Amino acid sequence: MLLALDAGNTNITIGFFQSDVLVDHRRLRTVREQTSDEWGILLLNLLHYARLDPSAIRGIIVSSVVPPLNTALAEMARRYFGTEAVFVTAQTDTGLRIRYENPSEVGADRLVNGVAAFQKYGGPCVVVDLGTAITFDAISGDAEYLGGIIAAGVGISADALFSRTARLPLVDFRKPNRLIGTNTVESMQSGLYYGAIGAIDGMIERLIGELGPGTKTIATGGQAQLIAGESRFIRNVDENLTLEGLRMIWDRTR
Repeated sequence: MLLALDAGNTNITIGFFQSDVLVDHRRLRTVREQTSDEWGILLLNLLHYARLDPSAIRGIIVSSVVPPLNTALAEMARRYFGTEAVFVTAQTDTGLRIRYENPSEVGADRLVNGVAAFQKYGGPCVVVDLGTAITFDAISGDAEYLGGIIAAGVGISADALFSRTARLPLVDFRKPNRLIGTNTVESMQSGLYYGAIGAIDGMIERLIGELGPGTKTIATGGQAQLIAGESRFIRNVDENLTLEGLRMIWDRTR
């Protein structure tokens, strides 16, 4: 069994694979101060809850954009599972040729998403990952990671409205009942929701104009399903894209 970990700025997503099948997946908060023992105990508890055997774990692969976590996760892999974790970097053989000026600047999650999107949907393609930041990654038809776009995530926008104004509350991100809000909360939710969709569709439209009309569009991340319902350009929602990409890279490197 393979343990795949996607450590993001807000959450760490955990996937358990048996062969090519994702048999269980969970999401925990990213706690930078957490020790290797705390991570180990949490993962053992998740395995127990999912009725999976910890001794069946034969490999661990990690995509991390939070460097302070890496030492604890590596030690956790050795101490609790008796294996060396593989951390995806720009030097990992992913099958994609990286066209970034400095490949080491590309977030591991963006490379992993590109691998999964290209293998599952073909190229050229654009991956929209709706996390703490909203990232757009462009993959050519020749398996090249061309680069992308990074924008502020919806949560950041909501926090900014709350912290930088005197009277606006902190609101949940959800589809509003109507476009034109009749109270402050509805008005903010409409602005966040339709503002995000407008920005995302505008970016995708420009990327399709550059990559060609046959470009596939894939959305992933916790808010992907919510956004895709109103988007004019997102054709595929794949919430486990990053975990699948980690499994594909593991298979390739092994």
